Amino acid sequence: MSDLNDLSDEDFRAEVRRFVEREYPAALRNPPQRLHWEQGRAWFETLRARGWVAPGWPRDYGGLGLSASKQIILIEEYERHGVARLPDHGIIMLGPLLIRFGTEEQRRRFLPRILAGEDIWCQGYSEPGAGSDLASLRTEAVLEGDHYVVNGQKIWTTLATDANWIFCLVRTDKGARKQEGISFLLIDMQSPGVTVRPIINLGLHDEFCEVFFDNVRVPRENLVGEPNKGWSMAKALLGFERIFLGSPRQSGYALARLKTLAERMGVFEEPEFQDRYTRLRMDLEDHKDLYETYVAVLRRGETLGPDVSMLKLHQAELFQRITELMLEIAGENAGLLEPMGGNRDLHPAGQFIEARPTTIYGGSSEIQRGILAKNVLELPG
Repeated sequence: MSDLNDLSDEDFRAEVRRFVEREYPAALRNPPQRLHWEQGRAWFETLRARGWVAPGWPRDYGGLGLSASKQIILIEEYERHGVARLPDHGIIMLGPLLIRFGTEEQRRRFLPRILAGEDIWCQGYSEPGAGSDLASLRTEAVLEGDHYVVNGQKIWTTLATDANWIFCLVRTDKGARKQEGISFLLIDMQSPGVTVRPIINLGLHDEFCEVFFDNVRVPRENLVGEPNKGWSMAKALLGFERIFLGSPRQSGYALARLKTLAERMGVFEEPEFQDRYTRLRMDLEDHKDLYETYVAVLRRGETLGPDVSMLKLHQAELFQRITELMLEIAGENAGLLEPMGGNRDLHPAGQFIEARPTTIYGGSSEIQRGILAKNVLELPG
């Protein structure tokens, strides 16, 4: 396979655009909720056949080895076309972590199965008493001989019903400082003692789950990195996630749907609506500029700083403000869980519900503000 990094950014963007427009199923464009594995599997197989499953992995491990600049272009073109996000925790989170911190045996064992779609991973971080404050997690892993015995609970585990493996942050030293007693463990979901319960959300979808561990025995070779160093490894993955979650795609898509809805409801030309709509549009343009600032950092090959939290914070709250106005002007249609008249572009309740968790997942807005206050503004704790 030729190295796509050799293409100019313009040629690479054109290559991605041609491929997506030709191969991506029209029925899956801009789906109203996260797709389950079987719903998106055909697209995964298309990516696998082309060798595009893992754009950011090094070529030596089966990835494309794309530069940060090219990865951003790929994301932008996927977003432009409404490409759905697949169950991809193994690709975007675990794979890079194993490549950086795992043993050679762990890389040989797990990476090919992720690329083949044989192992689907979910992320076991949040707990009922430890959401964005992960240092407070209580799921415990006690070493007994050659196995860790795991007890505890994870919650808001995305698409856990689709996964056969879960990577978890677990407490392995109760006497250490909170952040220093956490380890990173890989757990087979088929192990005795693992129970998964779907959580039905406001839109009547089962994207999130609870996962319970009752004396689950995990081979000690499934520990990634050093014991009690899982916190530092988990943090190493967050910078690119902030870029991904801070993309203007959600707000841009919602603003376009707001305009369509306002025209349908006959309020688009009203001065009061125009004032509020214009403010939102200006906020979106500001956010696009902010996003490009951080993309430029990655394109230069530099490391993102803690100020990238501004990106996720602003995008999530802007998305919510847009969908709140959408619900306000929708009248009786605001109570419909299905699109108006079957038109997928007119789904105010669906957009509103989709926006609700954005200020929680990936680090809540409160946590993002705390990061900015402590690490950027250097305010006292």
